[in-house]
Amino acid sequence: MQTWTRLADPGLRQGDYLTGCHVPVLPEDYGRELRSMRRIRLDAGDMIVMTQSCDLEQRKVSVVALCPIWPVTTYEAIHIGPSASRREWTARWNNVRRGREPGLHLLASPSEPNNAWAALVVDFRVIYSLPYGYLSRLAADSGPRWRLNSPYLEHFSQAFARFFMRVGLPSNVAEFK
Repeated sequence: MQTWTRLADPGLRQGDYLTGCHVPVLPEDYGRELRSMRRIRLDAGDMIVMTQSCDLEQRKVSVVALCPIWPVTTYEAIHIGPSASRREWTARWNNVRRGREPGLHLLASPSEPNNAWAALVVDFRVIYSLPYGYLSRLAADSGPRWRLNSPYLEHFSQAFARFFMRVGLPSNVAEFK
C-alpha cells in the first residue's frame, strides 16, 4: 500500500505536500510598535495541508491551515543541531513513530518509503493559515506534487486531532504502592 500519490491535480486536499510555500515570519515583539513595522519577512518552506478536504472542495474556507514538513535529518539540524548523538535521535524518532510525542508525526518518504532516515516529520505545534487563492495558485503552478493516501491520511488527521484534544489533569487516584 502506497503512502503517497504523485499527481498534478490543481485542487487542494488535506494531506497535500506543498513545496516552496511562503509564510510570514513575525518578530517576537510583534504588536508593540505596529506603526514602525513596514515589512514582514517571508520564509519559504515545505508545508502539508491540514484543512479538511470537504471544506476545501466546497470552498467553505478563505484560509487554509498548514503545518511545516521536513525530512527528519533536516528537522534534526534545524531544531537540535549536531550536539545530539545518532543514538539519542534514534530513540526519539522511535518515540515519535509510536505516537509518544503528540506534537510531531512521522510519514514515510514519498521517494524512499522503506528508509526510516528519509521519513518526513510534521510539526503540529506550528500552524500557518494562508489564503486559499495563494495556495491554489501555488498548487497549480508547482506541477506534480505528493498527496497523502488513505488510510495514512486518516491516521495523520487523527494524530493532529489528538494533539489538540489533550487534556492535562492531575490524577485524582492515589498512586498504587
